[in-house]
Amino acid sequence: MTIAPEAFDFVATLVRQRSAIQLEKGKEYLVESRLAPLARSAGAASVDAYVRTLRANAGLHDQVVEALTTNETSWFRDITPFAMLRNTVLPDLRNRGTRRLKVWSAACSTGQEAYSIAMTVKDHHPDLDLSIVATDLSEEVLAKGRLGAYSQLEVNRGLPAPVLVKHFVRKGATFEIAPPLRQQVTFRKHNLLDQPPMGGPFDIVFLRNVLIYFDVATKREVLSRVKRSLAPGGYLFLGAAETTIGIDDSWERVHEGGSSVYRPREGK
Repeated sequence: MTIAPEAFDFVATLVRQRSAIQLEKGKEYLVESRLAPLARSAGAASVDAYVRTLRANAGLHDQVVEALTTNETSWFRDITPFAMLRNTVLPDLRNRGTRRLKVWSAACSTGQEAYSIAMTVKDHHPDLDLSIVATDLSEEVLAKGRLGAYSQLEVNRGLPAPVLVKHFVRKGATFEIAPPLRQQVTFRKHNLLDQPPMGGPFDIVFLRNVLIYFDVATKREVLSRVKRSLAPGGYLFLGAAETTIGIDDSWERVHEGGSSVYRPREGK
């Protein structure tokens, strides 16, 4: 059964107001699949009935927004950006005298991206003093990231066996990030339309697979805020399907390795 149009419109408006993410027509299946477990837990007869409850109970709004803004994640996702980080970005920052490296992993989900960055730095530039701020809207995923404990299924998603052995400690059925790495990552709740999180200015910002959910005006606003958070000469990593071209001409692409890496243009 498809969610009623008026119920979908209410949920889409709620998510847009809280997160700026656009749920366009055609995403009804996503809303229904994400809200069905919440409806069952609440004892609602259907998703439509659950949405009627939402209208009268603002206390339920946060969990709905979390359910609809939590995206899939994996270790070293897409490979290419991490090769770019290892082979180009980190050496350039080192050559410019960077010794204390500050990174922002935006929309970090359950922490795989932030910890992948930490492992890359540890394995290839261990003398760098690294600090990572990992942010997301969802308290639930942030709590999991802080814990740093993952199931066998989760570590199987993109994590090479040698890396697992080197940087994780097995505890029963779970694998925990080794304490030295976990201590380098701070998890904070943050909305990308708010001021940048504390901990900057950042040498590197990972904002991957996020802009695709925003309209053009919101993309410009988010990119503007990210630019203000960057240290001079800093780098922005976007998702493979994302670009600043045609949105904000104050960025230039780093043409190397085929990855979506950008820097602010000089004087912009």
